[in-house]
Formats: sequence, structure tokens, C-alpha cells
Amino acid sequence: MATTLITTIMTLATPMPTDTAMTPATAGQGNDLALLGLLQLVSPALPIGAFAFSQGLESAFELGWVTDEASLGDWLEGVLEDGLTRCELPVLSRLHAAWGAGDGEAVVEWDQWLAANRETAELAAEDARLGASLMRLLESLALLPTSTASEAPPLPMGAGYVTLFAWTAHARGVPVRPALLGFAWAWLENQLAVACKALPLGHTAAQRLVERLRPALVAAVDEALALHEDALGPALPGLALASALHETQYSRLFRS
Repeated sequence: MATTLITTIMTLATPMPTDTAMTPATAGQGNDLALLGLLQLVSPALPIGAFAFSQGLESAFELGWVTDEASLGDWLEGVLEDGLTRCELPVLSRLHAAWGAGDGEAVVEWDQWLAANRETAELAAEDARLGASLMRLLESLALLPTSTASEAPPLPMGAGYVTLFAWTAHARGVPVRPALLGFAWAWLENQLAVACKALPLGHTAAQRLVERLRPALVAAVDEALALHEDALGPALPGLALASALHETQYSRLFRS
């Protein structure tokens, strides 16, 4: 899976902007560092606790809505098309641009917009907890806006995960399109890891779903980058219901 992500990003990444002349060797090193920074950010080994959340998928298993490889693929395609494509991905691109422009008002606006679109207590808590965990990690790595030499605006109070992800991608010099691809890839890997633990789903079946959904990830990023602000907003009543029911589910492995 990592090989596919590396190939895609290397193809799409553009040289990092700079005010000084760069030789091909130093330009290549800058791109390599950006790529490695993105791989670090989307790695399942990143210590922010993403493995503890299923985003309502565990409840879908319990309710019998998702029972096998085929129905899981359908569920993920639906969440990607009506959720990430119209919510996290286009807002991530706007946050990335806002960080690049030093527009603190836009950063706050989109951070609050995302928080307002979390339809259940568990989904809101997931975003807040992942954001807080990523903030602590960035602080330990001296990568927060206040820890850098840039003129970046401060982080919003209680910034969510997507806002912190956008800042980290910007700080690492990751262009917007690879940043969106990386975010979508991390979401897919997390959802498949949930299924492997709780459905259960075999690892080979998970790889078949990766092959099925890779083109959909690219299409989602294409659409997200082209969406007008009037078209933003998730339309996932099934996921919202599953997430709400998960709050009182008797037996569960995940926090959402």
C-alpha cells in the first residue's frame, strides 16, 4: 500500500516554492523531505490514537448493515462520495490555502465549520481528541506555528484534526493535492483496519478493497478541489444514525 501512495505523490508533487535559486539536487531533496513528511503524517504508527475510532463503522457491523467484503466496499464508497468528498477534503484544501496565505480568520472559520458539521457527540469528540493528540505531538517536535520561524497565525482554540493536518502538510511543504490524497488514504487504511478487527475481514480481502477504492480516492480529490463552497456539506444520515447508536452499544471495541 505504501508503494502505491509513494508513486502517486511523487508523480503529483510539485517543487517547493523558494526565494532562492535551487539546484536540481537541492530541489529534489526538498521534494523528498516533503514526501517523507506526508508519509509520517498519514502513517498508522503516528501516535495520535486514530486506531481507537471507527467513525460509526463498528455500529454498522452490529446493525447488520455491513456484513462482508462487498457491503463494506459499498459503505466506504458511500462515505467517501457523500462525506469526505464534500466535507473534509474540500475544507482541507481551503485550510491548506489559508495557512499558506497566513489568513488566521479563514483558518478559524473553516475549523469552526468542520466542528459544526460533526453530527454526533462521538464524531465531534473524535475530531477534537485526534486534534489535541496531533497538537501535542507537533509541540514535542517543535512544529507548531508558535514554534516555527514562519509568520503563520496561531492555531484556533481547540483546533480539530483536519486543521492540524492542514497545518502540518503546509509546514512540511506538501502541496495541496498530495495532502488530500494522503488524508483520504489514511482514512481508508483506518477503516479497513477497523474491519479487519471487528467484522472480521481478512487482510487479502482488505487489499482487494484497496484496489477497488484507489480510483475512487483520486476521483474524490478531483471533485473536492473543484467544489464551490455552496456545495460543501456531508450527506450521511446512515453514518450519523450508526454513530449515535454506537454511543449506547452494549459491546464495542472502538470509541466511535
